[in-house]
Amino acid sequence: MDGNLPRILTGDTPTGKLHLGHYVGSIENRLALQDQYDCYFIIANKHAFTTRADKPAEIRQSVIDIATDYLAAGIDPGKSTIFIQSEVPAIDELANYFGMLIPYPRLMRNPTLKDEIRDKQLGDNYPFGFLWYPVGQIADILAFRPAMVPVGEDQLPHLELTREVARRFDQLYCGVDPHTADNDYVKAGGLFPVIEPKLGRVKRLVGTGGPGPSGELLKMSKSLNNAIFLSDEADVVQKKVMGMYTDPKRLRATDPGTIENNPLWIFHETFNTDTAWIAEQQEAYRQGKVGDVVIKRKLVDVLNTLIAPIRARRRQFESRPDDVMDALLAGTQRANAVAEETLTLAKQKLKQDYFGRKLEVS
Repeated sequence: MDGNLPRILTGDTPTGKLHLGHYVGSIENRLALQDQYDCYFIIANKHAFTTRADKPAEIRQSVIDIATDYLAAGIDPGKSTIFIQSEVPAIDELANYFGMLIPYPRLMRNPTLKDEIRDKQLGDNYPFGFLWYPVGQIADILAFRPAMVPVGEDQLPHLELTREVARRFDQLYCGVDPHTADNDYVKAGGLFPVIEPKLGRVKRLVGTGGPGPSGELLKMSKSLNNAIFLSDEADVVQKKVMGMYTDPKRLRATDPGTIENNPLWIFHETFNTDTAWIAEQQEAYRQGKVGDVVIKRKLVDVLNTLIAPIRARRRQFESRPDDVMDALLAGTQRANAVAEETLTLAKQKLKQDYFGRKLEVS
């Protein structure tokens, strides 16, 4: 870790193992940025309780699974900080202060909340903590005062709320002029940067299943049972791809096929680097000269070529669980040092710094 490099913060809620949507949405970016940024990757286990409060053992296992997936994918704990959200108490205290800066109607206009309620079919059966989740996410980010946050497209509304809170805090408690340009807030005396998002090369990877209730293709998600995981064995990848939703109007292999909004071709365009093959086969597909099975078999080869080395490294880490826990402990210790510094500075600005505080995680 190099403290002189600009910092980034991103992470995942532990709802299971990581899948291809995570990979193209954020993991690729993280791997590419490890040498250019001081990287902090949060495993946000408290947020998992918003929809799975009755399954704490599963959440605990998911934390270990995600940490193992990070390491298997190539995140280097010698370069990057991987940490567990619940072991960094400064985040909770910051969330309390930030929550006072967000009007309730503004929170409820967050489209990501509405989408999750719809896609997960929560109806009215969600806890208050589900509404608090965006506030907690703001604290997850601002506790580390990052310059940039790599995310998937669905998280952009949360990041915009984070930007609003950073501006509000800096204006109210640090005396920053509201007309200040976003990238000058810290230079103008603000504590919190108005962070910039960085999208992955694929903003929103669709799942292997069909459309949702609204008729549009659903994003890849474990809870929707439409995901291909980075830890899937080769035969599992094959089974999932061969059962993938394609063009529902194409009843026979000789029928003309539609490329647009077809998950089979979305996956090829995302993961298959042979662009000449894609162009040739798409034209044949449109003319009914090639069937789904041939295209799916090619996709199986493409995906297993990508996943195979990750799968192999994962087996190694699974055989050395202490190495995973050591990486999490070291990362959480570093994360606490940064978050505690941020909390101290925030409380000074808030005029709530009455006593000293020392935190140690061992």
